[in-house]
Amino acid sequence: MTRGGLSNVTGLRCVHCGEATDLANPVYTCGSCGGNLQVEYDWESIRRGWSRESLSKNPDPTIWRYAPLYPVESTIEAPLIGGTPLFPVPRLAESLGLRSLLIKDDSCNPSASFKDRATAIALCRARDTGRDLVVGASTGNAGSSTAVLGAAMGIQTRIFVPRAAPAAKVAQLLAFGADVLAVDGTYDDAFDLCLAATDQFGWYNRNTGFNPFTREGKKSVSFEICEQLGWSVPDLVVVPVGDGNIISGVWKGFEDLHRIGFIDRLPRLLAVQAEGSAAIVNALDGDGVIHAVSGETVADSISVCLPRDGEAAVQAVKASGGLGVKVPDDEILAAILDVARGAGVFGEPAGVASFAGLKRAVAQGRIDPDGTTVMLLTGSGLKDIASVMRVAGEPRLIPPDPERLGEIFRT
Repeated sequence: MTRGGLSNVTGLRCVHCGEATDLANPVYTCGSCGGNLQVEYDWESIRRGWSRESLSKNPDPTIWRYAPLYPVESTIEAPLIGGTPLFPVPRLAESLGLRSLLIKDDSCNPSASFKDRATAIALCRARDTGRDLVVGASTGNAGSSTAVLGAAMGIQTRIFVPRAAPAAKVAQLLAFGADVLAVDGTYDDAFDLCLAATDQFGWYNRNTGFNPFTREGKKSVSFEICEQLGWSVPDLVVVPVGDGNIISGVWKGFEDLHRIGFIDRLPRLLAVQAEGSAAIVNALDGDGVIHAVSGETVADSISVCLPRDGEAAVQAVKASGGLGVKVPDDEILAAILDVARGAGVFGEPAGVASFAGLKRAVAQGRIDPDGTTVMLLTGSGLKDIASVMRVAGEPRLIPPDPERLGEIFRT
């Protein structure tokens, strides 16, 4: 089994107050201010022991090819996580007037979601520390990812979901053996109840924007993007945003590569949120402080009232010189068909929100049309068929009579 990079870790540091915490200290958040923690590494040691040349000789196509940059001792042999396709979508690019647009399609991960990246590192950390039960709160994707990988690793999973979680995601949870607890409330209610249970029973908590190791898994997508582009850095990376943990992870990935000299510059980030769940974009456009919102949106995977990694997300977008945009639900739903019919990729609402946001930002004149843009697609359309059917329509019912075909297809 490939070894992880735990020996390269120097500790944890609070994203709010900057206080350092030892990795051996079994905490999730800063003991001084309650802020989120971020893993730090011995960059000089990594630079001495690892290079792009040595990486090019590694036959492993998964996230584990970047093991020196993960805070775990071991990895997961199966299922295969990461190594998802990055490909140009010229018809979508032309429709927006962009020179170069590519999709990074993470619906190809084992649970059909980007969240497998985060879950892999979090569950390896749980196993490294001798834990055999992992709990989490989820609108569906993070939970189903935890159930899928937990089943493969022999780790018991217990998932708190809001009552309105899509049936397909709940079915996936149940199929992989998770103990599913449907909370009569919102995602935020499920999140808080899961935290309370963690405190009361001492369970290992995988919650996004709470467990600092989830960000370490999500950053792997940036490693892949740069390597797939021949170590060329895109000018803009478009990210659908809910809790803020994906975009903070994306930024950390690019920063990590820059620190060890694998890339020579950093991209701008475009944070896309649904109008009813736009606390991070509101902060970017306002005073930089996260304030609670309704969280109401058809894009359940990015539905959140109070983003749990919002501060790190705002820091990331600002540090990149990037921007945020919010889009209404009708534009998110329309993007399902735009991406499906323009690129041949089937995304759930949250997954294609990135395209809806990019389209709006282009219309506002906020995007350089001559740059290279990479758009993250974070989840499969099969995750939320009900939303797809709202815009795709119904099939035509025809009689099984060959003599009627001319009538049916008369032009």
